Amino acid sequence: MKLYAIETGHFKLDGGAMFGVVPKSIWQKTNPADSNNMIDLAMRCLLVEDGNRLILIDTGIGNKQSEKFLSHYFLHGNNSLDASLQALGFHRSDVTDVFLTHLHFDHCGGAIELDRSSGQYRPSFSNARYWSNQRHWQWATEPNPREKASFLSENILPIQESGQLNFIDRSSELTTSELGFDVLFVDGHTDSMMLPLITMNERKLCYMADLIPTTGHIQLPYIMGYDTRPLITMEEKARILQQATAENWVLVYEHDPVNECSTLVQTEKGARIGEVLALRDVC
Repeated sequence: MKLYAIETGHFKLDGGAMFGVVPKSIWQKTNPADSNNMIDLAMRCLLVEDGNRLILIDTGIGNKQSEKFLSHYFLHGNNSLDASLQALGFHRSDVTDVFLTHLHFDHCGGAIELDRSSGQYRPSFSNARYWSNQRHWQWATEPNPREKASFLSENILPIQESGQLNFIDRSSELTTSELGFDVLFVDGHTDSMMLPLITMNERKLCYMADLIPTTGHIQLPYIMGYDTRPLITMEEKARILQQATAENWVLVYEHDPVNECSTLVQTEKGARIGEVLALRDVC
């Protein structure tokens, strides 16, 4: 098995929304804001090469939305999904599976592309099976008012219409998938978000998605204002941080603009960032 970081570009979100009740005077030390109070965030996907399988975990925001929509998020940087795949010698057609941690637009937008000549939406990965889970799919396709703006039908419904949609069975909070890795289900950020837990060379790596989006979010109360159930997020973070620290997991950060991954250390104040790593150094 080989793992690769797939950089799909950077965007910006409001720093206050990203840190909830934590004051700006504290969070700006790790995630500095610009003059509009926006902070820089990566959209770092993960590519898993395992035998005949090439599994892409999340897809970034994509480029099919309107210029007005994208302007709200200040996309920047030279990286893209296609360029990152090409740099590793891969093409979209090589991807066998697309695993979507959840269906917010910055995580699944690149899963669907717009054929501008016909105006039709289609899967960006024609040879891939797409993976979600039944609970989250229903949550996203029947969205609550709080999350409705993050669940865009053009990102979601074409997956099902294509016949490429598959569901991971949530038989327990930790489920073994047929993709060669385990899946941790968490419900604080959004219902039934999936965190891949990958064992490689007897070491566990966990792709944190929006449970711990950046290293600045490791401390327990540092929870996004976007989370639908913040107290559940806190419980889930506490449990996972304890296990990750005890077992020396490597955490992979989807949105950290600088740090790909790190270990944790236990301090008298709780879990804190340990050794900062690049994914290539781990794998």
